[in-house]
Amino acid sequence: MSESRYIHGTTPEEQARLSQLNQLLNDTALRELRIRPGERIVDFGSGLSQLTRAMARQAGTRAVGLERSGEQIGEAMRQARAAGEEHLLDLRQIDVQTGSVEPGAYDLAHARFVLEHVPDPAAVVKAMVRAVRPGGRIVLQDDDHDVLRLWPEPPGLRPLWQAYMRTYDRLGNDPIVGRRLVSLLHEVGARPVRCTWLFFGACAGEETFPAFVENLHFILASSRDAIVGNGLLGAAEFDETLVHVRRLASRPDAAFWYAVAYAEGVR
Repeated sequence: MSESRYIHGTTPEEQARLSQLNQLLNDTALRELRIRPGERIVDFGSGLSQLTRAMARQAGTRAVGLERSGEQIGEAMRQARAAGEEHLLDLRQIDVQTGSVEPGAYDLAHARFVLEHVPDPAAVVKAMVRAVRPGGRIVLQDDDHDVLRLWPEPPGLRPLWQAYMRTYDRLGNDPIVGRRLVSLLHEVGARPVRCTWLFFGACAGEETFPAFVENLHFILASSRDAIVGNGLLGAAEFDETLVHVRRLASRPDAAFWYAVAYAEGVR
């Protein structure tokens, strides 16, 4: 099985972006998750574990987080200690493609922004199904990057965004895996029961709007070497488009439209 490769890395700057991303999205995710008191939770690809902690807090239990990066685990525990919530986490350094947990030991197996970064998403979902008891829930949240819409659209955004999605292809990953979540659940033997979108966006006049634009600017800027170095877009075109993206944050008529795909199945 090919090794998963996360295009954005684990630098302190990327960890700061992920922390901000959690702040923008976690409340919406928690509403959809409908965590039940006492649920035993395992989070596949827990990253900085902010959502893992929030799920554990709602369940009133200690959640297991599976994360392959020691840097991410270290920062996750630092944040948990700072919040006085270290007791909510059991973090294990495991690659979710190849590692395993106690079969049938959990009520909920969850993964967010993981399947887009692995060459074999079905293997991860299969492991999630094995992890839950009969009747247990499997929740998948992931990207379909093709749904991004900004308006007024920054000049050059469409070819730059297409080039960004191609960087996933070059790694053997899937930038549009979000539309496949229900199919993946069915493929590995889970019964799909629900799907929806989690809106991820804002418009000028909302306090969070600049943060959405900054998140987009960061992931594009951090992918410059992969895009330009692989000949997916010229350097001058890349740099000019990035300037236009950043300017969107100051426009009084601008809107950022995106959504995260959400699917739930049961074993």
